[in-house]
Amino acid sequence: MFTLQPQSSVPLVTQIVEGLARQIDAGGLRAGTKVPSIRQFAHAHQVSVFTVVEAYDRLVAQGWLVSRPHSGFFVRKRGGSANQVRSPEALASGQSFDSMWYLRKIFENRHLSMKPGCGWLPGDWLFADGLKRSLRGLAAEALDPGGYGDPKGYTPLRQLIRDTMAEQEIAVTPDQVLLTQGSSQALDLAARRLVRQGDAVLVDDPGYANLLFGLRFLGARLIGVPRTPTGYDLPRLEALLVEHKPRVFFTQPRLQSPTGSVAQLAHLHRVLQLAEKHDVVIVENDIYADLDPEPRPSLASLDQLSRVVHVSSFSKTVSPNLRVGYVVAHPDLLEDLAQLKMISGLTSSEFGERLAYGALTEGRWRKHLKGLRERLGKAQERVGRRLDDLGFEIFAEPKAGMFLWARHADMPDAAEASNKAAEHDILLGPGHLFSAELTPTPWMRFNVAFCEDERVFAFLDSQRRAA
Repeated sequence: MFTLQPQSSVPLVTQIVEGLARQIDAGGLRAGTKVPSIRQFAHAHQVSVFTVVEAYDRLVAQGWLVSRPHSGFFVRKRGGSANQVRSPEALASGQSFDSMWYLRKIFENRHLSMKPGCGWLPGDWLFADGLKRSLRGLAAEALDPGGYGDPKGYTPLRQLIRDTMAEQEIAVTPDQVLLTQGSSQALDLAARRLVRQGDAVLVDDPGYANLLFGLRFLGARLIGVPRTPTGYDLPRLEALLVEHKPRVFFTQPRLQSPTGSVAQLAHLHRVLQLAEKHDVVIVENDIYADLDPEPRPSLASLDQLSRVVHVSSFSKTVSPNLRVGYVVAHPDLLEDLAQLKMISGLTSSEFGERLAYGALTEGRWRKHLKGLRERLGKAQERVGRRLDDLGFEIFAEPKAGMFLWARHADMPDAAEASNKAAEHDILLGPGHLFSAELTPTPWMRFNVAFCEDERVFAFLDSQRRAA
């Protein structure tokens, strides 16, 4: 192997990546060789498992290693450059980009008591009372446990979504609404329908982490469109369209994860103009719409689903465990998505959809949303002020939603800070997870709903002072 230098100015993650890459490139580790497990490597080199997870993830992303479920990490066969797209044969043999699961086990592990980097709301911020009342109502009904339900989902809920879309000035029929197992399934269905192996796909950069990893799994070439505090780097977007000729742009204009930014109306119009000019389908992820106190236009409302696929969910405001999301689209495309849903998992859970419907219609939903938005607005102000006091640069100040995207000049590698934070019972959101190319970055995502514990800011202050 090789020796790590803890006192070096080069981060330990980088030392591991470069050390293993050199050994592989020089033939010291042959194709197919199993490398030490995460815990074995961490124990042998006296480093944190979080550091090794980070390094192995980068090595997989760069094409040096492959991760095989239940087997470990292996040196990849070298058929070209380290960044080449995986072949269908590699995917079929189980050499998939699933090291994200290792990251999930650690960075989103529930045993960490402080979670300022997570992507959900605390339980007492959600609509638990509405769910309890809905559950009592369902228990009193004579439910038929047989059958699979409607392939597109529970009809009354689809009708309710149609009415919600109308309030947002998006005209749809219930047949244009497909219920899914959260927004993750909706995005996956759209990706499997629209993306092929090797396709260039535009994504926000930084962007929605789960989507980015899902697209990599499909073998897409991710082309990052830089986000700005007011939306998009529009000249760069146009240049990327000309250079790469992508077929699809996955984007999140409103209260975007991880930056919290909101795209201006002028930006939305320009994005649609460019999509029309270059014949690009837009998949709009609008899962934080219910957290927005301002009535804003969406890409779908401006386009009326001509070339926009609109995705949303109730997981962020009712309950993440409910797993009820939806996609609305042009009728022809919607039918294709419904067929893919049936192929991959038959129907979604009608029980969960009825539970969501009951919670949304029992009369207190709008009051809950109003209180939630106000609570988040206050948290945005408080957390933004605390980060500013510590010398953090904040990317955007949306005054709404869950996230702030921030960096500190004395903390150049957010992954290193996140590794240390985990050892102090704190889960941070390192910025590389949201990068189209998984590049190291000082930026971190902060969930303002999970920043009430002053120990979070005490840790950040200690890291700033130690630099």
